[in-house]
Amino acid sequence: MKAAVLHELGGVPRYEDFPDPVAGDGEVVVEVKAVAVENVDKAVAAGTHFAARQLLPELPAVVCFDGIGTLPDGTLVGFAQPRPPYGALAERTVVPTANTTPAPEGIDPAVAVVISSAVTGFAIKTAAGFTPGETVLVQGATGVTGRLAVQVARLLGARRIVATGRNYDALAEVTALGADAVINTAVDDDELVDAFAAEANGGYDVILDFLWGRPTELLLKALVPSRIGQSKTTRIVQAGEAAGARLGLSADSVRTSGLEIYGVSKGLDGPAVADAYNQIVRWTRDGKLIIGIERTPLSDIETAWERTDLRGKRLVITP
Repeated sequence: MKAAVLHELGGVPRYEDFPDPVAGDGEVVVEVKAVAVENVDKAVAAGTHFAARQLLPELPAVVCFDGIGTLPDGTLVGFAQPRPPYGALAERTVVPTANTTPAPEGIDPAVAVVISSAVTGFAIKTAAGFTPGETVLVQGATGVTGRLAVQVARLLGARRIVATGRNYDALAEVTALGADAVINTAVDDDELVDAFAAEANGGYDVILDFLWGRPTELLLKALVPSRIGQSKTTRIVQAGEAAGARLGLSADSVRTSGLEIYGVSKGLDGPAVADAYNQIVRWTRDGKLIIGIERTPLSDIETAWERTDLRGKRLVITP
């Protein structure tokens, strides 16, 4: 069969022949229909992810670890955790039978395989206790997950949504998806602090943060009140580190701003993920949630793997 085969950590997967998988006890061979290539997949292939050696215990191996495909009886399923060295980016893979679930009906597999990316948007509710009518700031809203988070916030009933990014054209697209205001973080520090303060408009209730680093450090500076008084509680959900893994946290930003910080996984247990996923499926079927994808054949994986021009679209490989 053909597959995207990685020969060394840090390399680019090659389109080449790989042995056909054979199912063992408790396993099933899946005919792959669609695979979403995410940042975590690239980090694993690069060897920079903490679980790289666990997920790729031997090389060469096929990359990516979940997708949508068909069982031998034709049932369309989502699948996860193929048995190494088999991965998802191949014509066929082999997974534990328990790691397959029915795929959502009535949705193109190339779209359905990206639906889970929208679950992160529900962290404003599961981690930070969002309630309808609150103001939400999405830090890093121009990527795939950020754009979905803006839409989820709107569909969950946010009164006002502020979105940040580094590109004015991309921010204009986010406005079309439901953001009420946008902030370009590619400005000098003082201008960015002023922008955060100006758009707060009574304060941010929940912040879903995909950036961390410099933009969030300046955001925290903007949240410190300028005079004594009752501070508005602001709940930050830490969801990513696109702008840096660390920031300087000043004492007054915690002491006087009403700041609360949560991890994105708080409250996102099995039942919560299932509820969020099912709601996203309903919104997608109804056309209320727009999922941007760039569909590419498996044969083009070597070029597609290194693309940097997708801007808000998820790369989806269709063997």
